[in-house]
Formats: sequence, C-alpha cells, structure tokens
Amino acid sequence: MIAAAAACPHPPLLFRELTGEQDVAAEIRAACHAALTSAIAVAPDVVVVVGGDRRTASWDPGLAPEVRGFGTTDPRPVSPGLPLSLGVASRLLVETGWHGPVRMHAVACDAGREEVDALAAEVASAGERVAVLVMGEGSARRGEKAPGYIDERAFGFDEATGRALRSGDLTALAAMDPGLAAELMVTGRAPFGVLAAAVSGAPARAEVLYQDDPWGVMYFVASWVFSA
Repeated sequence: MIAAAAACPHPPLLFRELTGEQDVAAEIRAACHAALTSAIAVAPDVVVVVGGDRRTASWDPGLAPEVRGFGTTDPRPVSPGLPLSLGVASRLLVETGWHGPVRMHAVACDAGREEVDALAAEVASAGERVAVLVMGEGSARRGEKAPGYIDERAFGFDEATGRALRSGDLTALAAMDPGLAAELMVTGRAPFGVLAAAVSGAPARAEVLYQDDPWGVMYFVASWVFSA
C-alpha cells in the first residue's frame, strides 16, 4: 500500500559539487528534502524510486551516481552508474537520512499504458507501507535558453500538471498526452503516470512545495500523504 509519495525533479545541479561556489539549486534541494522528509515520516517499510529514463528497468540501489558524467569536463573515463533521475534520487535519500530498504525503477519516458500499469502494480506491492519517490520534470521548452527553446503549449501543459499534483488528481496525471509530452520534452509524464496508477485513492493531503522554471525547465516538488 502506498502510504506517502514525494515528487522531485532531477537537474544535475542538485549535485552540490557541480554548482561551484554559489549553490544555485539550494531552494529546489531544500524543497526536495522537505517533501522526502514528509514521506519518510510515515515510517514506510521501503522507499520505491521511480524515475524517467530511456528504457524501463530495475536498478541496483547500491550503485552510486557517476556525478562526473552529468556536468564536468573531467577527461577521466566515467564508470557505469545510476541514470540521472535515479542518481539524484539516491543523493536526496542520503541527504535526508533514509537508511532503510530502497528499490529503484526507471520507466521509459515514452512508456505506454500497459508498461506504466505493470510497473505501478510492482510499486504498489513492494511492502505493507510504501513511500514512493517519483523523479520527473515538466516541459523543457519554456524559454529562449531552455533545452528545447520556446513552445507556447508548454505553459498550459505545466499548469495542468501542477494543478494535478496540488490537488492529488490521479485522473489528470494518468491522462497526460504522451505525444504532446514528448514534443515538450517532458520527463515526468510516465513517472507521474506510474504514481497515479499505483495508489488506490486520492491522497488525504497534497501539497506543491516548489513550482518554477529557473532554467527554462519546469520543476515540481510535491508531497502526498495518504490516510492510514
């Protein structure tokens, strides 16, 4: 049973060692810590991480993120590690002080309903009290310096996603248009869909702790807590 959930973005700048002297991601990181602290406070048996990636797969939570591969000019070879979304999640769990069991799943950003539902069933059955950490972002097309430049459709899409996270609207999260999400470079469509399919009802408390696009990408941090 899902007891709580946290949704966080995964910009590489959440790795403090990549930000230089000025911690430009401090506000986002603090919001992520708050959301994850709330999820852990329900005393879960396990934390299950779901993050967007190129393919759907389970990952060894003992692997470390290879931070140098996400934002450095260090010429040394990069050893295999967790994909970005799961790597950031791993770091957030350490920073928040979670020492219990962890399961890590990547879901393909273009995953269809059947693939999403299959992973959701696995997440929901991971323990008697499960906390889910969902790693995903909104559109990357919200400004001239954004990875995908500007697409006016991004603003309405992201506002709808924010409303769904703020209200615990499972139907809206599950119904995100995969074609439009791909065009808008949204990494959160499939992970949010897994969360929506995994829970058995709307959360008793839903809160968005952060919603902004500091680098042209929409980042959401949300906290969901379900009734006992």
